[in-house]
Amino acid sequence: MEVSANQLSVRLLIRGHVQGVFFRAWCGKAAEGLELRGWIRNRRDGSVECVFAGDAAAVAEMIEKCHIGPPAARVDAVERLPGPTDVDHGFRQLPNE
Repeated sequence: MEVSANQLSVRLLIRGHVQGVFFRAWCGKAAEGLELRGWIRNRRDGSVECVFAGDAAAVAEMIEKCHIGPPAARVDAVERLPGPTDVDHGFRQLPNE
């Protein structure tokens, strides 16, 4: 969902070999480096779900990074969905779904 002209919020569902490979930690570090807000969590189906909000260019860069993931990951698919408009400051890991 577009928040303003240069602000963007997206929700991603990332599938593949993405749990047990430090995907959440890697993603958190990358998101913080891009000054993004949001969260990430493992899902019961083996996927990872995350929300990124912030500067549209930084969000787009993070989406591209998620198509690759950390070295031990294998990303098969990244599904992009509208994100919430009310994303807290900072980036955090949520408990598993």
